[in-house]
Amino acid sequence: MKELPLKKFAGFLPVALASVLPLQGQNPGNPKTSKPVRPNILWISTEDLGPHMGCYGDKVANTPNIDRLASQGAMYTNVFTTAAISAPCRAGIITGMYQTSIGCMHMRTTSYRRSVNNPVEFTAVPPHYVKAFTEYLRASGYYCTNNSKTDYQFAKDPVPASIWDDCSKTAHYKNRPDKNQPFFAVFNHLGTHESQNWDISNVKTDISKIKVPPYYPDNEIVRKNLAKQYDNVARLDSVVGALLKELEAEGVANNTVVFFWGDHGDGLPRAKRWLYDSGLKIPLVIRWPGVLSPGSVDDRMISSIDFGPTVLSLAKVEVPVHMQGIPFLGGQTGKPRELVFGTRDRVDESYDMIRSVRSKDYLYIRNFYPNEPFNIWVPYLNKMPIMQEMMRLDAEGKLDAAQKSWMAASRPPEEIYDVKADPYQIHNLARDPKLKPVLEKMRQAQDKWAVETNDLGRMNEPEMVEMMWPGGKQPVTDAPYFIVNAPEDRGSKNYKTGGTYSSPMTLAFYCPTHGASIVYSFDESAKPQWLLYNGALHLKPGKYNIQLKAVRYGYKDSEITKGSFEIK
Repeated sequence: MKELPLKKFAGFLPVALASVLPLQGQNPGNPKTSKPVRPNILWISTEDLGPHMGCYGDKVANTPNIDRLASQGAMYTNVFTTAAISAPCRAGIITGMYQTSIGCMHMRTTSYRRSVNNPVEFTAVPPHYVKAFTEYLRASGYYCTNNSKTDYQFAKDPVPASIWDDCSKTAHYKNRPDKNQPFFAVFNHLGTHESQNWDISNVKTDISKIKVPPYYPDNEIVRKNLAKQYDNVARLDSVVGALLKELEAEGVANNTVVFFWGDHGDGLPRAKRWLYDSGLKIPLVIRWPGVLSPGSVDDRMISSIDFGPTVLSLAKVEVPVHMQGIPFLGGQTGKPRELVFGTRDRVDESYDMIRSVRSKDYLYIRNFYPNEPFNIWVPYLNKMPIMQEMMRLDAEGKLDAAQKSWMAASRPPEEIYDVKADPYQIHNLARDPKLKPVLEKMRQAQDKWAVETNDLGRMNEPEMVEMMWPGGKQPVTDAPYFIVNAPEDRGSKNYKTGGTYSSPMTLAFYCPTHGASIVYSFDESAKPQWLLYNGALHLKPGKYNIQLKAVRYGYKDSEITKGSFEIK
């Protein structure tokens, strides 16, 4: 990984200690806010869906709201996720880092050994400096909400309270206490998920208009399955329309940057879980009023790990140098990528290891298990009608060459495709002597990336789990404590849980656990609103009952520490 200059080292500190925000009002936990000069940011994300929208040239798709959004902003045509499955990809998006660099690459951590008599569940423990990019947003004064999917691999739900102001099915930017406070809000649509394609008994899209990819057999079952995906896209479009209308009704549309994107490619066989364009290529539409030209098209190479750093750039928050994502908008826009990288590791119960390198012209894939069949055992995938049909026809010997290649008993060690001449990636050119220079370049790029990013896919998973959870036990975050800076108690190493002190004074919090963040609340209820600690509180005269807890990704949360303070 790249060297870290000392002048940037503050970017690695826990957010709780990174900076100090002035406080105001009766609740000293709220950061000072004023009429926003920084934009609001709205993310509309969807599941398991490639760029099947009218604005991307798909004539079957019924997407008037998404198309209108694209006409008001920019449509990005070369955007790829770092994995073709949700949890590893989302771990990368929320941290701005490759899932393989932070131990979040296996799908999913809670599936580890679940098919045997002694199953083990664990949550990944990223390096201590890794934080969700929303922690940096919150520390800078943004109100951050998620409604409501997480799937980050380093925590089960509820996720660490440091990440979001509100992460629930009712989370909404409208709930922020100060309507002038800038917001970052995520709305995740589940209706296009793979599981929503299983029932094809009642489809509305005209199956005669469906374009069947050559790696599928062209029959009624396949066409109905594809049509069901288009039905789900139409429902997604109505959700997008409602969210955009809500922005208008709230009077914030003109100061809100809207992102619409998918978490990876189609939730279909040879798409989801696979590193072809069908699995990694996604839609991305961004509307930024007054900045992005309406109806513009941007063909820059973009990775999904670039999303978080780009949001920080838009919000005028300095992007930590350890993040591997590159901002593509805002004041910190980086050099355009020439290549994007994808990974596949364990898929539910079944181990695999595949890596990909994509340029604008070529897709390179390296199969680390060439002796394995393409169709490894994934029970969840086998519920798909197309998958069942493929298995039936394969058993009957009725698949053509393009279809059979994906059901083969072994894989080539390397694959390379001319994506412009072969958009479905059917014809592997790895043995074509004319492509040897390109193959060598892509091969070297993959090797270099693996070293620079510390690809943990090379590590045996049981060894990684033992490193993260020694003895199979989840580490526990140490309880935080109060540090008083007042005339009665200044400069000492104290562990006070209350008392009476003179003003002016400050109250700081501390946790001994490496990499922990601290959250606190003046709400004494069982489910308090947790605020992110980001520097000493300047308490005005009054009485305060405060509770704290510390969180560390992959660890169990600390016990709650409570204190009562009177300031005179």
